[in-house]
Amino acid sequence: MIKTISKIGNSQGIIFDAALMDLTRLKLGDQVMVTVHEGGSIILTPIRPSIDPKQAAATARRLIQKNSELFRRLS
Repeated sequence: MIKTISKIGNSQGIIFDAALMDLTRLKLGDQVMVTVHEGGSIILTPIRPSIDPKQAAATARRLIQKNSELFRRLS
């Protein structure tokens, strides 16, 4: 896929169209790691949390609820 560097405000950038965003499963606000290799190659790697924050919160609530008596005795 060929992209052109464009002027965006006072900066330059590459526009990711909807198809590219879908292919990479990226969405607005996602973070990417930028790596520049010798020779000028640029690699963008999505940073994906290992667990969804909502899923982590639900799991923590379930764990606390299931072990509430144990936590009470330990405190």
